[in-house]
Amino acid sequence: MDRLASRRALLGGVLGGVGAAVVAGPAEAASRAGAGSGGAGRAGGGSAAGVEGAVEKGGLDEGVRGGKGAPRPVAPVNQEVAARFGPEYKTLPAAVAGVDIEPLIGIASAADLAAKRKGMIDYIWKGAGQPKTLPTVETDVPAPDFASLTGVRRIDRLTVPLRYQVSAKVYDIVPRRAWNRRLALYHNGHGEPFDTMLRTVQALLDRGYRVMAYAMPFQHWNQQQIADPKDPAKLLPNPSHRELPPWESAEFSALTFFLEPLTVTLNYAKATYRPLSVEMIGLSGGGWTTTVFAALDPRVTRSYPTAGSLPFFLRPASPKPRPTTGDWEQTKEALPGFYAAASDDFLDMYVLASVGPGRGQVQILNRFDECCFNGVGHRVYQAPVRDRVTLLAGGRPDQGRWDLLEDATHDDHTISPFALSVILWDLDTTNVTT
Repeated sequence: MDRLASRRALLGGVLGGVGAAVVAGPAEAASRAGAGSGGAGRAGGGSAAGVEGAVEKGGLDEGVRGGKGAPRPVAPVNQEVAARFGPEYKTLPAAVAGVDIEPLIGIASAADLAAKRKGMIDYIWKGAGQPKTLPTVETDVPAPDFASLTGVRRIDRLTVPLRYQVSAKVYDIVPRRAWNRRLALYHNGHGEPFDTMLRTVQALLDRGYRVMAYAMPFQHWNQQQIADPKDPAKLLPNPSHRELPPWESAEFSALTFFLEPLTVTLNYAKATYRPLSVEMIGLSGGGWTTTVFAALDPRVTRSYPTAGSLPFFLRPASPKPRPTTGDWEQTKEALPGFYAAASDDFLDMYVLASVGPGRGQVQILNRFDECCFNGVGHRVYQAPVRDRVTLLAGGRPDQGRWDLLEDATHDDHTISPFALSVILWDLDTTNVTT
């Protein structure tokens, strides 16, 4: 691909719906307009078979694999699903009327980017900076949770020691096919079933990615005891995240349980097999983790947080406000020192995750999500965040881009086959390795 064609492909990514309309032509643009702000959706029944079948048969897959100038996948709203939901899932909430989004984005310069990132790191590691340590590595281990994957050369287990006798296990999955020199980090959420993780990891392996798979602290393969903060010799049962406040102090942040495993295992990847790019995908709590980690660590190139966050000002306006207020790690009340900006911390993090050479983020939100972060309130900040990133990147997509995909193809708490096709398309059109 010549440089002009490459730039056009990148521009299609940064402009999202506008870019898709430009390259896809009037018919697909009309379909996208029918899907609302994010252009997401699928005609027909409640299953994902239509889009998934297209991928398997080579329809979308040829576009995703095929050419870096291929148009962004689009799909209409699933009208059968939409008919089961009320107007609060289809119209802007009253709470956003009169809200000026611009002042809620607190990053307006390179200095702001650096200061915000430093503030996050200082809070998490209490001024010590991100750790430079490496994990313990066991090669070619049995990993029953990933037994259904195909095209795997071997799976290594990385163990990261943390405080209070806690450790984190991360699985480093090496593809059988020739490695494309790119590393993808997949982060699961609060006990979400493995189907989404396995489907996503398989698609990445099929394209030659090396993949690291993460679970949240005290979830899945990271379930374990923890030392009592008042008596280190006493072990307590596996805690929920809502039970972590006793470990949070002026000297230690329990956020390290969430974020240090990523830092340490990425140190290992950079020191040993040196990927040319690092992408990150996460669902639910893993979507929150993707948002935060991509913001604080610019080694993450592209990120795709799914069903993981809304800005603080929008959370009470969600059709399901109670789960959308977030878990312990997502709330101002629990972590007032971390979420301390006069602006909206999450809007700032979207910008932080997106600006820099070869960097970008696509936030994915499910309009009819059965759990959380649903509705269409996000439409009020989509353009302002995208435009702020474009401004800070000097109008150059290769220096930063951000967009939001509103997925209305289903009513699950998942990364749908349609959303996955957009992620793969976006990865394949970035040209970050050339």
